[in-house]
Parts: sequence; C-alpha cells; structure tokens
Amino acid sequence: MVKRAFWITTLVFLLSISSLVWFTPSAQAFTEEQKLLLQSWRIVNQSYVDETFNHQNWWQLRQKLVKKPMKDRSEAYDVIDQMLATLDDPFTRLLRPEQYHSLQVSTSGELSGVGLQINIDPKTQHIQVISPLAGSPAALAGIEPRDFILEIDGIDTKTLTLDEAAATMRGEIGSTVSLRVQKYENNSVLNVNVKRDRISLNPVAAKLDQQNKIGYVRLSQFSANAAQEIAHSVTKLEQQGAESYILDLRNNPGGLLQSGVEVAKLWLDQKTVVYTVNRQGTLGSFDSNPEFLTDAPLAVLVNSGTASSSEILAGALQDNERAKLIGEKTFGKGLIQSLFELPDGAGIAVTVAKYETPSHKDINKLGIEPDQIVKQEKPILYTEIGTEKDAQYQAAVKMLATQTVANAA
Repeated sequence: MVKRAFWITTLVFLLSISSLVWFTPSAQAFTEEQKLLLQSWRIVNQSYVDETFNHQNWWQLRQKLVKKPMKDRSEAYDVIDQMLATLDDPFTRLLRPEQYHSLQVSTSGELSGVGLQINIDPKTQHIQVISPLAGSPAALAGIEPRDFILEIDGIDTKTLTLDEAAATMRGEIGSTVSLRVQKYENNSVLNVNVKRDRISLNPVAAKLDQQNKIGYVRLSQFSANAAQEIAHSVTKLEQQGAESYILDLRNNPGGLLQSGVEVAKLWLDQKTVVYTVNRQGTLGSFDSNPEFLTDAPLAVLVNSGTASSSEILAGALQDNERAKLIGEKTFGKGLIQSLFELPDGAGIAVTVAKYETPSHKDINKLGIEPDQIVKQEKPILYTEIGTEKDAQYQAAVKMLATQTVANAA
C-alpha cells in the first residue's frame, strides 16, 4: 500500500497520513476479495477517530462480513461499503478506483463537470451544496450554497452516495445534466439544466482596489498550489501599491489540510495555526515560522459555505488577532480525514482526528462566529463579488479604512 503524503479536510474530498499492510499467516486461506475486505477493516480499526466504532463490536462485525460470499471485486466493494456504513460517518467511505483518481485530480489539476462542492445532509439524506466553484457552470446557473440537489438526471439523490452523486454530475465537456434543485432560502423547487465544462482548479483570483489601496484575494479551495498562488498574488499587489488586504474565503469548502496550514503561515509570525486531536486524545499542532509574507492590515470574509481548511485558516487568523472576520457564521466541519490507498487502485477515506483552533475551540457542527456579522441580504452574482452590491466586501473596506486611520494616528 502506498503512503500518501498529504491530508485534506474538505466535505467531499480529504487526504492522508499513513498506510498499513500486513497479513496473518493464515491469510493464504482467504480469497483476494476477502483480503481486500480485511485490509480495509484493519485500516479503520487502527485509524478511526472513534474507538467505539459508533458503539459496536468492530471485531464481531469483521467476523460476520468475512463470511459473506464475494464472487468478484465489485461484490467486495459492496461489502466494504456495508461495513463503513455502520460507522454512520459520511466522510469515512470507500473510493473505487475511478473515484480515487478523480479525487487526486481535484486537488491538483482539472476536471469536467458542473463545479459543485457537495455534502450529504444528515437529516434528509439528500445532496446539499457546500458551494459552487467560482465561475463554474453551476454558479452561473444560480445554484447557491446550502441548496439541495433532489435529483440528478431523474435519479433521487437519497439513493446515491456522495461519490456516486459527484460522478453522476461529471461528464464530457458540452454535455448537459439535469438537476432538480430545492432552494435553501425559500424551499422552492426548480429544474436546472447545466452544461458541463472544464473546471479550472486554479484557486486564487486577485485584484487591486485602487481607490482604497486594498489588495483583494479570493481563495476558492485549498489545492496543492494555493499557498504559492496566494504568495505570488500578494507580492504583485504589494508592488501595485496595496496597503491592506481582504482575503475572501466565502464558499470555500476546504481541501488539503497542509495547504490550509501553509496559507496561514503566510500571514502569521511564529504562532500556532491549529491543533489536532486523535482518538487517544493526543494533541498535535502546526505552527508558523518567522518567514511570513506581510503584516499589513487584513480582513477575512466568511459565510456558511466557509468550511474545513477554510475554517482552520479563519480560526487561526482570528484567534491570533491577526485579522478580523466579517460576514456570517462558518459551516462547522472540524474533522480530518486521511486517504489510504488500496492495492487495486481504490482508496478509503477515514476520519482520523478532529481539530481545534489555537484557542482550543472545537468548531465541529458549531462553526466560527465572525467578529462583525454582516448578512448579504440580497444574493449577488459571481460578477458582483467585490463590488458595491457586495455588502460584506464593503464592510471590510470600511473596517480597513478605520484601522488604517487609527494606525496612522
């Protein structure tokens, strides 16, 4: 089994710390399908964050499932799905080879689809939108954070796993997928036909607000190149005359944990970024170093679509008093997954730890309260972000102007 060298903390895709491969002397008596099941069981047994395994006898479940007839790899996958479902944790799941490959692409390259980050709503079991990617076909079609996807091409999403739903919405560029959407704001239901397109995973967009000398940086997800792109953008904005910054994390669903830590290091001088807690209660931490990028005034925009690695970054900047958070309460995902690769090209995402902010706040299912609550009463289009119609952006501009005046005095 190959050791993956990165962690991710996103609602749909999150990555890795270590792998385990061992077989008992009696392993020769097992079929290849049984070996795959047993290997999956061992990974969860040694890594899962809840040592009670959702209050069940994990060993007894192993003994029961290994006796199930499994004629081929597909049936082995189904039994592994059944095993993981007993944990009642949508983030701990089997990724079949094609799903695992798509996950790898999503953290580093491009894919074709509609551009939605999704989760399973625990109450309704329908697919819920965390956020559309900026400029994606889904965003341009008016799909918004917290909306529910009730059907995909006529398939009830209650019958789909998270990965099956994502795979169903992907497809050839130019092809169309039909989505039945229930709006979060008013529960109205509408059918939306969305044309698939190439989804660029370049995570950063930046521009200079020349009137206010503010560098605006929008980060859409924490892919492998996020910190590098942020550093490049801030350096360029500084050369153009930026004296303060707005970091926009709205509708950013997360991504690689290490990427979130590296972005935080760009803004923090020798501070704790995040604490991690495993099932033994062992506390670990990630800390910044003296090589930060800038100490210019900073405001961070957040909302209900700000999740996972975005919350790690926002919590680090808030708790260390490096920035003020403006907007609405964040999503509230404080769990860390690792992805373990299986020999046949599949993988298992396992919840292995939770995280706490530098002040030891556990934000899972709670979210982070901004320093200044500003609701966006009227939804804005992607093209209106950072304009006068963007109330949260305007609040950040006003706050930074006040802070600049105070610093000058």
